[in-house]
Amino acid sequence: MTKPTRLLWTPAIAFWWRDVIRFLRQRNRIIGALATPLVFWLLIGSGFGPSFRNPGAASDAGSYLVYFFPGTLVLIMLFTAIFSTISVIEDRREGFLQGALVAPLSPAAIPLGKFLGGTTLAVLQAALFCVLAPLAGMPIGWHQVALLLPAFVLVGFAMTGLGFLVAWPMDSTQGFHAIMNIFLMPLWMMSGALFPMPAGTGWLYWVGVLNPVSYGVTAIRSAFASGHGPGLPAGYLVGLSVTALFAAVMFAISVNLVAKRSRRN
Repeated sequence: MTKPTRLLWTPAIAFWWRDVIRFLRQRNRIIGALATPLVFWLLIGSGFGPSFRNPGAASDAGSYLVYFFPGTLVLIMLFTAIFSTISVIEDRREGFLQGALVAPLSPAAIPLGKFLGGTTLAVLQAALFCVLAPLAGMPIGWHQVALLLPAFVLVGFAMTGLGFLVAWPMDSTQGFHAIMNIFLMPLWMMSGALFPMPAGTGWLYWVGVLNPVSYGVTAIRSAFASGHGPGLPAGYLVGLSVTALFAAVMFAISVNLVAKRSRRN
């Protein structure tokens, strides 16, 4: 076994598997991560449906349930990130994290394992929710699946990164939830998930442009809107690229924070 494998990948896989097992043993987390976005999608979609008009969509694709579906998938990933990164606070309280910090591990092992765990759970739950897509008039073929999978992975990685950065300095789950509600939920709401962001030069337009969550929503929405012909849908590559860049920045910052804490310990 090479040294990079021993110091990075072996512990990272152990952290990843630990988070997956913990999640599967707590069925209330599965219900919470899926049921809340489902209620959002059905209630908000049904309420706004009769009055919703999307100027950027074709006349046969303007249903609000169709428009809101990609945003609901991102919301599922956001809830998954919230639930999965709470384990950072719990591990610190139980002493597990302190033991990992003083162990001879790569500083990237802890965030890599946590990111992979959150991403795995987010992708699985988003894929499960996609079973409901035909109910909204959104049939999914192999072409859509091929485009959705990388988008799910990158969005899940980025959402978990946001959750990790919030959870890392926290000492209580109450403070974690407060920050999540104040910071991450508005990011989702102002990403074009709930309503089309206006074009132009107003402040709402720039909120959408500068909001990294917007690009994840765009990538997933573009994947659903793609046909079966050659080429990629408009906006897909841009959304995927910005999301990948944001996810990489989240990971780099997380590794730096863990490295600083390890040196202090």
